[in-house]
Amino acid sequence: MSEEFLDNLLESESAEEENGELYEHIRIVVDKGQAPERIDTFLTNHIQNISRNRVQNAAKAGNILVNEKAVKQNYKVKPCDVISIVFSYPPREINITPEEIPLNIVYEDADIIVINKQAGLVVHPGHGNFDGTLLHGLAWHFQQTGQEVENKFGYLVHRIDKDTTGLMIVAKNETAQAMLAHQFFEHTIHRRYYALVWGDFNEDEGTITGNIGRSANDRRKMTVYPEGDHGKEAVTHWRVLERFGYVTLNEYRLETGRTHQIRVHSQYIGHPLFNDAMYGGDKILKGTTFSKYRQFIDNCFRLLPRHALHAKELGFIHPTTKEELFFTSELPDDMTAVLDKWRRYVKGER
Repeated sequence: MSEEFLDNLLESESAEEENGELYEHIRIVVDKGQAPERIDTFLTNHIQNISRNRVQNAAKAGNILVNEKAVKQNYKVKPCDVISIVFSYPPREINITPEEIPLNIVYEDADIIVINKQAGLVVHPGHGNFDGTLLHGLAWHFQQTGQEVENKFGYLVHRIDKDTTGLMIVAKNETAQAMLAHQFFEHTIHRRYYALVWGDFNEDEGTITGNIGRSANDRRKMTVYPEGDHGKEAVTHWRVLERFGYVTLNEYRLETGRTHQIRVHSQYIGHPLFNDAMYGGDKILKGTTFSKYRQFIDNCFRLLPRHALHAKELGFIHPTTKEELFFTSELPDDMTAVLDKWRRYVKGER
């Protein structure tokens, strides 16, 4: 695969990279001289690379507001209207060959599928990961079960990192995708993450704020821009679950869904995730200088060869039935093993 192709692929991802959630919010103020025109036609003509069908799905989901009121696809645009639209990113034009990849499916129906993702599984193809992704495994699953999903591998609404474990949802059609995107935009999706982080906290709970955007020094990483001059708004709420002195098990609740949000916000306040190599958590940041302690940490890193983050709870309104759904998943074995080691350590056991 050529270097030029890889560069183009990275550029095509740039609009999404600050969002762990895969939707876009656009605001348009209609010109004073605008003639009356159906809003689906107007938006198709004014937003680059968006199909009329995608606009119509956004309207059905209640994602198109004119002067702060939801409108249908046949609404006639008037001069000086203020249009706000939330639409989910269309699937990229990628060739997905079905691959037999084990997937822990916790719920599935005609519109959605909820997966408890394992560590090491990339969600979608990208730079350096052109096969072996969650989408390849979904294409296999849909093929083997005889399901005719609109684009063969489903429609992503959000994503979690390769080495993050836990719950995520994939839509099976554009209408479900649009309706779920609306819930993510309105912050009505229930999400709870558990993470083991370095250091202790003076308080039992708190909130981290600070725009998150791509690092100017390393495009693989995100960083916090506290002045708000770059990046996008990000809000993370945390609560202490268990203290081990040198590390702490926290629960995190997201208001926004930026890429690496918990990881980069935790680093920003001086508490990187345990064994998070990208954000500085793969070194001994708190503790003693004793060789036995260093050996203990090394053993923990071997048990948990990734950052200690798990998407534990997921709740949302079903896009078709409107039923409230809630899912929870147990901590994976590697995190459980390390937490057990810390519990023994603080009790003086080795």
